[in-house]
Amino acid sequence: MPSPERLPALERLPAPDGRPAIAFFDIDNTLVRGATVYFVGFGAWRLRLLTVRDVAVFAWQQARFIAVGENMRHTESIKTRTLQMLGGHTEDELRRLGEDVYDRQIAARLRPEVVARAREHLARGDEVWLVSATGEIVAQVIARRLGLTGALGTRFEADAGVFTGRLDGKMLHGQAKADAAHELARRNDADLGDCWAYSDSANDLPLLGLVGHPVTVNPDDTLRSAAAERGWPTMMLRRTLRRRLRGQHKKRQTEPA
Repeated sequence: MPSPERLPALERLPAPDGRPAIAFFDIDNTLVRGATVYFVGFGAWRLRLLTVRDVAVFAWQQARFIAVGENMRHTESIKTRTLQMLGGHTEDELRRLGEDVYDRQIAARLRPEVVARAREHLARGDEVWLVSATGEIVAQVIARRLGLTGALGTRFEADAGVFTGRLDGKMLHGQAKADAAHELARRNDADLGDCWAYSDSANDLPLLGLVGHPVTVNPDDTLRSAAAERGWPTMMLRRTLRRRLRGQHKKRQTEPA
């Protein structure tokens, strides 16, 4: 199997002529170490919107997410619990919760190499959009704090600013994420061949396959294989690379001679 390509430096690539280019960044385990929905869960507990048992479940699922990546069963479970939690609360409350969670947990878990790459895109004149299954209001808080162009995320149905406990459209995951990015590019008259996408998960293969410049970031096993087969560049961040090398070293030590 061929090795994935090295990530090209943006300054060595010609900027697209005339039409805008968009760089789409996944959030969970790409821009941020861990899953933002779990951080929001902890924040909701501080505001007494969740029980201690809920937080224990969030903590276990967060640890598993960091270790093995996305799992659709857990994603659906968290989606259901989040909708139940939000029912009867307001958009303004979720926005304030997002600000609090950013300050307390997300800011310290930002991946500096990925943030730097996003800022390289901005300096080059590209738009930078976060695109994530996390709630759009929370994703917008992260984008605004980092000075990015904007954010696309899962929308929660609201009536007169109060959440109903139902989704407004689909959860922004898998193909739905790619569809949202495609629509944004269409509205902005961006050529998808000039656009970029960054993600860690094989669930984002539809998004990565949509753009002319897909980049994997600390990819899971399935995505790493796909990137190698397709010649996609990969960002291997230092902490994860060291952890992976330590794991390989321990495995060799335990193998029989």
